Amino acid sequence: MSGSLKQIAEMLNISVSTVSKALKDYEDVSEKTKDKVKQLATELNYVPNTFAVTLRTHRSKIIGVIIPTAVHHFFSKIIDGIVKVAESKGYLVILLQSNEKEDLEKKQIDLLLNKGVDGILISLSNETKSLVHIEKVKASGVPIVLFDKVAKSIKCSKVVIDDKKAAYDAVSYLIKKGFKRIANFRGGLNPQNSIDRFLGYKKALEDHKIKFDKSLVYICNSNADFEDGYASAEKLLKEHSTSIDAVFAVTDLVAIGAIKCFQTNGLSVPSDIAVLGFSNWFMSSIVTPSLSTVNQPAYEMGFKAVEILIDEIDNKYNKVKSENQKLIISTDLIIREST
Repeated sequence: MSGSLKQIAEMLNISVSTVSKALKDYEDVSEKTKDKVKQLATELNYVPNTFAVTLRTHRSKIIGVIIPTAVHHFFSKIIDGIVKVAESKGYLVILLQSNEKEDLEKKQIDLLLNKGVDGILISLSNETKSLVHIEKVKASGVPIVLFDKVAKSIKCSKVVIDDKKAAYDAVSYLIKKGFKRIANFRGGLNPQNSIDRFLGYKKALEDHKIKFDKSLVYICNSNADFEDGYASAEKLLKEHSTSIDAVFAVTDLVAIGAIKCFQTNGLSVPSDIAVLGFSNWFMSSIVTPSLSTVNQPAYEMGFKAVEILIDEIDNKYNKVKSENQKLIISTDLIIREST
């Protein structure tokens, strides 16, 4: 059974307020007293009453985070960045996974609001079209920051990359390397980042005087994973034989699936066909051939997103109006063996 502030105070013959200040490292408490209090608190297994703190400060010191999936290296690094900052600021993190499902995402928003979280970070699912649940968060007064997969119509702070520019730079690199017939294994028609990566691909072709051919665009399902890449590559080989000299894929997993399919069908990457991915996940550097890709700084994205959220939480409780921010994280190309 854990001890209480009152018990510690009685045993050391000091006031409860002094015990509380000592545990919080207040400067007006001597180091000797702090040491005694902390040592006894440890011996008694003292645990702060977070519910009481919440009632007193009107803060739960909890942040809710909703991501589409946790299995991708990209989102695991984002979580690392979020947790690093949150813990340093005294916040706990509730992590939820929408599995790319809009209905589940909506239920999770309600759950977080009911839990009384101080703020919410969310990367929208690929299925999300209605934004009523996001507007609901805003109407409740709970600060919310969108990251990675966002919606342009929602007015709140966002942390993103310039997906259109990143894709443009990637495809321009392929063109400058001499590749002309470049297929695009794109994501679904709904997520904004999928749309922007496709638009960047298309713009690069146009700016380099290469006619856009819609038959070279293959749409992956909502997961945009290894299986999508493999299946799209099979369709590509069936419909275009060997007339394609490069593929730009919406994610690294799609790109790796494509490489596997090409190799299974006797093609050499990059001699017969080059492949370029997007995100720079861990496996991109260890597959054979290693994958050229767009480096998407996931850790920095999580780090900055939670910093902005906590600033907005502080502003709320200090009755200071927060201005919506749009932070664009820089990307760069990582050139490896596949191109």
